[in-house]
Amino acid sequence: MQIQGYYDLRFEPLKEAFAGLFEEPQERGAALCVQIGGETVVDIWAGTADKDGAEAWHGDTILNLFSCTKTFTAVAALQLVEQGKLELDVPVARWWPEFAASGKERVTLRQLLGHSAGLPALRESLPAEALYDWQTMTAALAAERPWWEPGQAHGYSPITYGWLVGELLRRVDGRGPGESIVARIARPLGLDFHVGLAEAEFPRVAHISRKKGDMGDAAAQRLLKCMMGEPQALTTRAFANPPSILTSTNKPEWRRMQQPAANGHGNARALAGFYAALLDGRLLEADMLSEMTREHARGEDRTLLTATRLGLGCMLDQADVANATYGLGRKAFGHPGAGGSVGFADPEREVAFGFVTNSLGPYVLMDPRAQRLARTLGQCL
Repeated sequence: MQIQGYYDLRFEPLKEAFAGLFEEPQERGAALCVQIGGETVVDIWAGTADKDGAEAWHGDTILNLFSCTKTFTAVAALQLVEQGKLELDVPVARWWPEFAASGKERVTLRQLLGHSAGLPALRESLPAEALYDWQTMTAALAAERPWWEPGQAHGYSPITYGWLVGELLRRVDGRGPGESIVARIARPLGLDFHVGLAEAEFPRVAHISRKKGDMGDAAAQRLLKCMMGEPQALTTRAFANPPSILTSTNKPEWRRMQQPAANGHGNARALAGFYAALLDGRLLEADMLSEMTREHARGEDRTLLTATRLGLGCMLDQADVANATYGLGRKAFGHPGAGGSVGFADPEREVAFGFVTNSLGPYVLMDPRAQRLARTLGQCL
């Protein structure tokens, strides 16, 4: 497999580990970018971007980053907190009065960002097309009653997070949530990152498909068993209501919408650039970054059915949990996206890491491919 791009020779073992991914016949395309102390030391890519394996992955190929998007969204909200336009511990209903319904009058932005508000899913079944109707989705969430006492447990919100935090961005920043995130983060940093993709960019987007036959680890199997056998369970509703959530990735309407939980589009370079900017203070003040990256929840996640450790809009390293460590330092923070893509920072080593792939694996938190690359990186340092 021919590896394109640039790498510092100190990181030859990392380039070799990346090339090794393609020994697996189902691996289609991927990219890896690493910055250390703000300097790019690895920026490589390989494989194919299209459905039929005919079109090469290019330096400017972008793809759906799924939940890697959530941390960008959290940072946009935390910037508004820094500016005094939002507050972490004031009820959300101050800015969104309808949200106070059904026992949510005291739910805060901190609880939304930390997945402890009890709103990972909607009980009432919605039609597939509701996914693309912002008003329908935010109205349904404003009316929903929490699945647990807010603040008393945590359960990851795979997609509702985008409407919950996105509606606050929309109301307070006066523009679409994707526009807010891009204007606050991507544009100032020059990142190739989009939430609500312009049609002109579609030709650059890699087609995403699932790997076949890989059952993943125990956590992945638990999740699958729940979703196959318990249609009314919180977990199933979180991932499959509306039912179009899991089947829309490559659709034009999915690319166009601004769904800041899951449909950011970018590449490994954008992820690494984002985390480098968090580390060097270009996006948040130091005290706000430490608030974002301190532990807000730890333990059994009611949605993911595995142990999660959460900050505000980011997942914190669990060094002793095989599927939940980034593979570098214990202070690492970031966010995996469905199927294998991940962006994270290791503040102790000043590392910002972005890995993206269009061959989706079944893992719930960290994909072993990214972990292997991160561990190899650690050996190079």
